[in-house]
Amino acid sequence: MIGRDKKRSNFKRLAIGSALAATAGYLAGVLTAPKSGKETRSDLKTAADKSWAEAEKDLKKLNKELGKVIDDAKGRGGKLSKKAQKELEATVDKAKDAKEKVREMISAVREGDAQDKDLDRAVKDATTAIAHLRDYLKK
Repeated sequence: MIGRDKKRSNFKRLAIGSALAATAGYLAGVLTAPKSGKETRSDLKTAADKSWAEAEKDLKKLNKELGKVIDDAKGRGGKLSKKAQKELEATVDKAKDAKEKVREMISAVREGDAQDKDLDRAVKDATTAIAHLRDYLKK
């Protein structure tokens, strides 16, 4: 049975992939439509803006979720043994790094400097960090 975290991770990847695929399909349709260059460029800009807005929205949700999980982990850290606290601290540090990458990607999306591979990496790192923290907290 696939766990809730795995399903969430798959859903987030699917959402970003779907947004990118929809944009690519839209672009292909626009490029083959019998419109003027000005209309086509306007349509492309609108589609790109919409796609980046969706990506930014998804990244913000992911960033918020990661923040909640980090806070939860910090709150439970005092109840653990010293060894477990050190392991949790290391996991939280990795999660904080992933959260920072997501924050940077949000800025990059706003500025129009985001690359697909960077977006994919930030989402993967953040969803992995969330899953690891949740798994650790279940112990």
